[in-house]
Amino acid sequence: MLTEDELDRVCVVLVRARNPSNIGAAARAMHDFGFRHLRVANEFPVPFQAAKSAVDASDVLAGALTYDTVAEAVADCTLVIGTTSVGERDLQHELLPLSAAAPKMLAELRRDGDSGRVAILFGSEKTGLSNDELSHCNWLLTIPMHEHSGVRHPSMNLGQAVAVCLYELVRTPAHDTEAATNTEPANASPAAAANLERITTLLLSVMEKTEYTRRHAHNCDPAHVRRLVRRIGMDAVDAPVWLGILKQIVWKLTGKRED
Repeated sequence: MLTEDELDRVCVVLVRARNPSNIGAAARAMHDFGFRHLRVANEFPVPFQAAKSAVDASDVLAGALTYDTVAEAVADCTLVIGTTSVGERDLQHELLPLSAAAPKMLAELRRDGDSGRVAILFGSEKTGLSNDELSHCNWLLTIPMHEHSGVRHPSMNLGQAVAVCLYELVRTPAHDTEAATNTEPANASPAAAANLERITTLLLSVMEKTEYTRRHAHNCDPAHVRRLVRRIGMDAVDAPVWLGILKQIVWKLTGKRED
């Protein structure tokens, strides 16, 4: 079982969720398994008041935070996992079944001396997470489902998906977590998503100012660059160094200091 501190450092992030019943079902699942932090990234008003399916989960809804973008919703997180049904999508991330993903999430929560947050992203009811939204993730998980006549059902209901993922997280045995921890390099704490996004923005600025974007436009999609930054595996010690280097480059190119 997760400790109260570990439960407190998990954030469920609903991206472009519009259906009040699904938001309520997600909040109820969080309450049932002891999770407290619900975040919704949506440019439209979130219908919390209509989420009547959130039985006994009024405290989760009352504490829910809304953001305009995914970047803002995960800024304080050191591990961001996206959920996907895969389908015909050409994925650019490591993809794990839920049973293998849960121990890796727990290993991050139990990293020595770490107080970083873990975010689990769930996409909209109709389209799931877009490629741009997935680019904010360190890796992806999928929930295995039965194939009917050789065809996998395209997706799971949003509230059900949240419940299944959170149940797997709380039930994962300690020895599975230890095995996952032993496969991870013993680096310092991972960089927060906010710093990775700043590095991405500065790198894109450098690419534009040096005319790299004009000469190599096929390499300059922001989502591609964001994934590239995350694949480096930057830690909390190195991230400020890279920020300083890129700020200095931008200053030399433009004569303007970056905040």
